[in-house]
Amino acid sequence: MAPTANLALINLFIGDIQGGLGPFLGTWLAEAASWSPARVGFVITLVGFGTLFLSGPFGALVDRSRSPRLLIALACGAILAGTLLLLPARSFPAVLCAQLLAAAGGTLLLPAVAALTLGIVGKDRFPKQQGRNQAFNHLGILIAAGGISLGTGYFGPAIAFWVLGGMAVAAIAATLTTPAGAWNRRRAVGWKEDDEDEPERSGIRQVLGNRRLLVLTVALTLFNLGNGGMLSLLGQKLVATAADATTWTARYVMVAQLVMVPVALFAGSLADKRGRRQILMVAFAVLPVRALMSGLIDDPVWLIAAEVLDGVASGIVGVAVPVVVADLTWGSGRTQTALGSVNAVQGVGGALSSWYGGLAYSMVGWTGAFLALGLPALIALALVIWLDATPEPGRRRRRRERHGAVVQSA
Repeated sequence: MAPTANLALINLFIGDIQGGLGPFLGTWLAEAASWSPARVGFVITLVGFGTLFLSGPFGALVDRSRSPRLLIALACGAILAGTLLLLPARSFPAVLCAQLLAAAGGTLLLPAVAALTLGIVGKDRFPKQQGRNQAFNHLGILIAAGGISLGTGYFGPAIAFWVLGGMAVAAIAATLTTPAGAWNRRRAVGWKEDDEDEPERSGIRQVLGNRRLLVLTVALTLFNLGNGGMLSLLGQKLVATAADATTWTARYVMVAQLVMVPVALFAGSLADKRGRRQILMVAFAVLPVRALMSGLIDDPVWLIAAEVLDGVASGIVGVAVPVVVADLTWGSGRTQTALGSVNAVQGVGGALSSWYGGLAYSMVGWTGAFLALGLPALIALALVIWLDATPEPGRRRRRRERHGAVVQSA
């Protein structure tokens, strides 16, 4: 089996497990333990801040590691253990500890998979392969959400735990069967593969002080402040306003992931042809519209349209961010350190999102809470519009440059 097929299987299976229970956590705690939106938001916020300190070091660990496959397997094991520990948990400390373990695994997973992908396909093929990775990632979430939706009526909300467990085991198997020789450490960081000496890595301050990287990070932080807790808050809204909240949450996840599959494939190619900034602008622009719809619509059927927009935004961001970070740090030996650091800072937004949305709900109700979540995205959009294009030229521009060089030499 080709190494890219292993990448497809890895991303297929980790799609459901990377965020642990994700949007089902709020629904599970609301139904099984009668937790309020504010309490759910508080524990998610604490977990988010707890893992922020791990993201940068985990990225540095991946940059130094000679076996990203092992790191991926360990991350999947941590997510599996932490999520299953949630099944009997009802107290705040028990839920917090279980979620911290699962979140730590998810924090390690993203840079490890990015490093494995870069080491297999190289930089030039990375945007398109990242699009494929994300397409399979979303397809995996879609399959898992479908299983949860169909199984909830027979097994109750706990079906989410068992689906996640099966996917985690399959992800570990797909990772460990990836041919070890297909991954090249020097290819993964942008060093010449035929050299024997290891180049000196760029200083961390030099890499993380890049202006474009800083602006991108702030914009992503604001985006996640609005986006991170929106579906969880919507699931809690359904507990209060509609029947079968878990089933509807699963359907929303399915709709969003179904949209993300073609969006991710398209974004991977479009990032090369049109540039990274343009597709990020589209992603950031649709989030305020989604927030408005989620706040004003109560009918769960019509809320499906809001999750279509979620599919567009999240599908683009998942592809574009690792590609842009690779553009800005290529050859430094610090690509995954930078990616982990970006994830750490933007994680502040994601960690605050559920608390922010829950607090807004307690003050201004459901509609006001969703409008409050949409506001940071408008600021993020303004930053991306102002952001200079990344220095990596698109394929069309590279072809024009090569064609011009041929004409001049003729």
